Amino acid sequence: MAAKEWYKSWFSSPYYEVLYHKRNEVEAAAFIKRLLQYLNPPTGSLMLDVACGKGRHSNELADIGFDVTGIDLSEPFINEALKTETETLHFFVHDMRLPFYINYFNYAFNFFTSFGYFNTDREHNDAMRTIAKSLKPNGIFVIDYLNVHFAEDHLIQNEDLPIDGTVFHLNRWHDEAHFYKKIKIENAAHSLENTFTEKVAKFSLGDFTDMLAYQGMQVQEVFGDYGLGHYDIRKSPRMIIIAKKMVR
Repeated sequence: MAAKEWYKSWFSSPYYEVLYHKRNEVEAAAFIKRLLQYLNPPTGSLMLDVACGKGRHSNELADIGFDVTGIDLSEPFINEALKTETETLHFFVHDMRLPFYINYFNYAFNFFTSFGYFNTDREHNDAMRTIAKSLKPNGIFVIDYLNVHFAEDHLIQNEDLPIDGTVFHLNRWHDEAHFYKKIKIENAAHSLENTFTEKVAKFSLGDFTDMLAYQGMQVQEVFGDYGLGHYDIRKSPRMIIIAKKMVR
């Protein structure tokens, strides 16, 4: 597996869905509901879901009454998402580093640390440029990312998770710039063994503020959890940034 494209191989693996199937959907739905109450977007607003996966959150937004477009690098994910496509719900296989629609969306979202996977700062800046350019002037971007200091303090180094006949052996560590998670997969029934390594950049609030500013966006608010609580650099589990595309 090419290290520079770990996310392509891992996100296309059937084991990815098995490992993360226990993500709290109730919590996620409650977070999106709170977020929409805070943003108060008009019905029919055009929304972009960046790194949408199989489209679960895109579907939730469309069901509420918004026109939603989801993009993701994973073709298997988008093929699954396309099964729910409607006149107000659209999906495309697309690399966030490459230009998409220009000055089109009112809102853009990047949920649940679906950023920070690339090898270079230039690639991350390219992704941020894609998002910024996709927004209309005064458009709003919300990025939900891990809080680096909290993640460092609460890192579980080794963990074994048996799920539906598959055992996931997880080994986590970090260096100055990244968090890593090595995932060794054992499935006795199919005599399979695979290993993947996730890698996520340690982006601070300052890093995001600079990236956003370079693309003409200004941070409006920062929350520290899915209840939209106050952001504390050491105590908050999340870093949820609300930014606006400024009129030039």
